[in-house]
Amino acid sequence: MSTQHALKGQHGLENLGIRNVNNIYWNMTTPALYEQIIRRREGLLSHLGPVVVRTGTFTGRSPNDKFIVKEPVTESEIWWGKVNRPFDEEKFDHIWHRLQAYLQGNDIFIQDCYVGADPKYQIPIRVITEYAWHSLFARNMFIRIMDEEKLKNHVPEYTIIDLPKFHAVPELDGTNSEAFILVNFKEKLILIGGTSYAGEIKKSAFTVMNFILPKKNVLSMHCSANVGKRGDVALFFGLSGTGKTTLSTDPDRVLIGDDEHGWSNEGVFNFEGGCYAKVIRLSREAEPEIWATTRKFGTILENVAIDAYWRRPDLDDDTFTENTRASYPLTHLENIVKEGKAGHPENIIFLTADAFGVMPPISKLTPEQAMYHFLSGYTAKVAGTERGVTEPQATFSTCFGAPFMPQHPSVYAKLLGEKIQEHQVKCWLVNTGWTGGPYGVGHRMEIKYTRAMLNAAIEGKLDNVKYVKDPIFKVDVPTECPGVPKEVLIPQNTWDDLKAYEKKAKELASQFKENFKQYEEHVSKDVKDSGPQA
Repeated sequence: MSTQHALKGQHGLENLGIRNVNNIYWNMTTPALYEQIIRRREGLLSHLGPVVVRTGTFTGRSPNDKFIVKEPVTESEIWWGKVNRPFDEEKFDHIWHRLQAYLQGNDIFIQDCYVGADPKYQIPIRVITEYAWHSLFARNMFIRIMDEEKLKNHVPEYTIIDLPKFHAVPELDGTNSEAFILVNFKEKLILIGGTSYAGEIKKSAFTVMNFILPKKNVLSMHCSANVGKRGDVALFFGLSGTGKTTLSTDPDRVLIGDDEHGWSNEGVFNFEGGCYAKVIRLSREAEPEIWATTRKFGTILENVAIDAYWRRPDLDDDTFTENTRASYPLTHLENIVKEGKAGHPENIIFLTADAFGVMPPISKLTPEQAMYHFLSGYTAKVAGTERGVTEPQATFSTCFGAPFMPQHPSVYAKLLGEKIQEHQVKCWLVNTGWTGGPYGVGHRMEIKYTRAMLNAAIEGKLDNVKYVKDPIFKVDVPTECPGVPKEVLIPQNTWDDLKAYEKKAKELASQFKENFKQYEEHVSKDVKDSGPQA
């Protein structure tokens, strides 16, 4: 056993039963990890310094391969079902023993870090990987410990072990496939294998925070957050592809974080120290700050195509996947809140990419409607985004992050409702999807209009304008907004065929009602009745 870096934690691997490994690379810096990535041929160096990697078969998260270990200590706290599927405790122990044997004689990389920018609520974690680039990913995404003494004395509360080259045997291990993400809350241990997609590491840590923080009266949220010049905080909830990262990275507002946050009695704080941005067809003109990170040393470009000779990335190329990603530390952006926390939000924005083209581009929500849409978590998958999807499909992901919410959705919704009421937060529903017709007929909402609407809402310019009630979705829609044509604001006015609009809108409303049945017994009548009317 050889230790390759002086910043070795005194809380050693023997506490996990890991023995007889080869080289241990403890808390390596970014340049040192670059050297290992290149030497091990895990990635390529691209123009101006980003490292480019491939993830092979798995180019996105694998929700069907994620399980939570069912054991007596935490069993009653988990919302069991299609999302949080149980895994046998004995099967977990069996895989864990096989992993311990697999590690013998192999090199490993370790990053000790924190999740949570607020010291009062942050969790110390340890990420153990067999790929150098996954160690760099952890270093980018989580909160680094810069004090050497703190590094040496670091005692992790949770440990994530990530071994892409270890493949499960479903018939033997009880997994769904060769890939697995196993979360054991009792042992405070997460095992990841069979997949090289680095996003599983960060989302496992997010799952842990979603389990721990509500018990401390802290709302854990799948959202981005920024703050204005007068200290006004805005939260942006949304699933992948809705524009969460893009819209929160605004030159006129300071970014707190782009994906995961907590809301405590003191305010909002980021869970992470980096960003994991979707970069397919990223535009230098529309998103200059994020675009610039794809030309910086320390950035990981995941499944991004590059020119073989010039080594320049081609962000328009979807050869490997639509889900191309850039992982970079927040410090790659100039306009950030360095301490990662701010006050209570004044505005909450729920983002949806409606491929049916029937939802208003912006609407104002009552607190009851906010809880309804938070629990619904609506967006739409469009053709080509997943195998077998040939036409738009409504997707409801509770709390805008169902795969990462181990407790019952009502736990998070109750906390949200209480905080909205206590701090008198204004809530908005914004459609970044289609207008003028459904996918294939209409067109995607122009980002300049979406930015104008968001800025108007956050700056209070929509407080005194006239509103009309959407006849189907029952939300209040402004009839005017600075910088946006009036006809864009009312969705039915953008369709050539009004009957076709009404049919499609009622179809979506019915899907909302059907989906919400699972939450009705956990909410008030006012919340239940605040949804769309088919």
